[in-house]
Amino acid sequence: MSAQLLDGKSLSEKIITNIQTQVTGREASGLATPALAVILVGNDPASGIYVRNKRNACIKAGVRSISYDLPASTSQAELLALIDELNSDVDVHGILVQMPLPPQIDSETVIERIHPDKDVDGFHPYNIGRLAVRMPTLRSCTPYGVMRLLAMAHDDLKGLNAVVVGSSNHVGRPMGLELLLAGCTVTTCHRFTKNLAEFVSQADILVVAVGRPELVKGAWIKQGATVIDVGINRLEDGRLCGDVEFMPASERAAWITPVPGGVGPMTVAMLLENTLQAAKAADARLA
Repeated sequence: MSAQLLDGKSLSEKIITNIQTQVTGREASGLATPALAVILVGNDPASGIYVRNKRNACIKAGVRSISYDLPASTSQAELLALIDELNSDVDVHGILVQMPLPPQIDSETVIERIHPDKDVDGFHPYNIGRLAVRMPTLRSCTPYGVMRLLAMAHDDLKGLNAVVVGSSNHVGRPMGLELLLAGCTVTTCHRFTKNLAEFVSQADILVVAVGRPELVKGAWIKQGATVIDVGINRLEDGRLCGDVEFMPASERAAWITPVPGGVGPMTVAMLLENTLQAAKAADARLA
């Protein structure tokens, strides 16, 4: 394998340690401990694992985690009422509602109900809009984490061709905006894109986030490219794989993220960094 691994697990641990140091310093100065409210609706197994990982990370970082585990029968009105309560609570700095939600609840309505100052997932249209006009505040966690990984491989991204495969509101679209902000020439590919292989083959930076096992073939990768695989898929035999054919891609790429252990841990680390940033912003408003 010629590509070097972009180890998100190791980098995320360093970031969380740094957050913990800052939290300790805040507490010693009499400032509030950053607090994150985590809401889980229903009993989806994957969501339960993700929420548990986030709550464990809070413990490591010294961030106060406030848990709300609601039944799958929770109505949209009940969830919105809880969000309103948390929006008004000055002791809560961040609000996270784990997706997906049960069918009776509209996720976009829920996202927009969270106050932008407490939107530590970075999903609110206000925060996405701030990123679009080059004035970022709370940034979408996965794209933000990808940018931190890219900084390990590149001192400067200006002028590089970046291709994002996937255009979801939570990853693909803000990912393109992050890369544009960094000075890349950005192409976004999606389900209507024709000749995907042709676009991928031109990418100095390739980010794939579609949730389809090994959609992007290793032979498509440009020699020396940096490959960020956001996808994590479980195969019928129980193995996990990404959206990129890992072994063939690693023979052509200069840098590549493993699956698992690449982007996933960085998403959680950026969630905690956003929570700390939200707490600092709250301090400024109260000063």
